[in-house]
Amino acid sequence: MLEAAYALSFLTALSLVLLKLSINITHPRQWTLQQTVTDAYLTYEKAWAQRLPFSDLLADDSPWPAYPAKSEVTVELGKLPGGAPIEGRVIRTRIPHEDNFPVDGGSGTTADNPAGMKVWNFQSLLVYEIGGRDYVKSRTVVRSQ
Repeated sequence: MLEAAYALSFLTALSLVLLKLSINITHPRQWTLQQTVTDAYLTYEKAWAQRLPFSDLLADDSPWPAYPAKSEVTVELGKLPGGAPIEGRVIRTRIPHEDNFPVDGGSGTTADNPAGMKVWNFQSLLVYEIGGRDYVKSRTVVRSQ
């Protein structure tokens, strides 16, 4: 009876060690999964900024308001195995190029910008949390007209 109790105790301790090792192995995979999901979401943001017509991007109700104003939205980026959601905040703003004419947010002149081009940087920041720490990724799309 005593040997059976020792054997059971040994096997229980061994199973706990193996469980801890398996958890340590899956943790980096979750990190990789979250990195992949956040990169995929920013690819969507970039494609959206490239796809929208220029007039919609510069409108008063644009998803990218003119700097220093910003648009902040909480989004679900995906789900971890087991169904736990991965959430983040997307912060959007647009910044005019310095050579734009003053009416377009810049300080350019006809000498600086003879063609009268309107150039804007549409920036999307993704703020998300992993393990109690905040991380930020960004994508910038340069559009001109």
